[in-house]
Amino acid sequence: MESIKNRCFGNKPGQALYAQYHDEEWGIPVHDDRHLFEMLILEGAQAGLSWETILKKREAYRVAFHYFNPIKVAAMSDQELTKLCEDASIIRNRLKIFAARQNAQAFLQIQKEWGSFDAYLWRFVKGQPIQSKWQNIKDVPVTSPESDLLSKDLKKRGMKFVGSTIMYAFMQAVGMVNDHLVNCWCYQ
Repeated sequence: MESIKNRCFGNKPGQALYAQYHDEEWGIPVHDDRHLFEMLILEGAQAGLSWETILKKREAYRVAFHYFNPIKVAAMSDQELTKLCEDASIIRNRLKIFAARQNAQAFLQIQKEWGSFDAYLWRFVKGQPIQSKWQNIKDVPVTSPESDLLSKDLKKRGMKFVGSTIMYAFMQAVGMVNDHLVNCWCYQ
């Protein structure tokens, strides 16, 4: 029997997927461009919804968006994207679905300019995760000066669904910020 772990989230019965995400992904630094693209698209899809909802639909998103290959997503036709608006296995929000293609195109331009999305992205935190020391989940902010700057720059480059709150959640997800609570087993 697994010992009880003190987590920031995913502790309630029926939240095994959420707990697994907390334990194995959230706050762990990511430097793989394809994974960064996946998290960028998923965080944008999450806007106004729970992250748990997105996690449950993650595999369907992978299939719908070519396993988050930015080249293939950037080339998706209006017809393909419109068809996805009828796919109940993902969030059927037309603006979010079409934003994935637009964001893929901007993502590829950033890769071209910086050599990788990773090189572009991590400069917003000077190459190192920001280490927080939060005692209570209610104290964790929803934006930061870094997420404000990242959001502003991505919008300038034509990306959608990249507001500061979404970008802060993205930064937490890809380990640019370690917001695990000090009493969480993942804090170190």
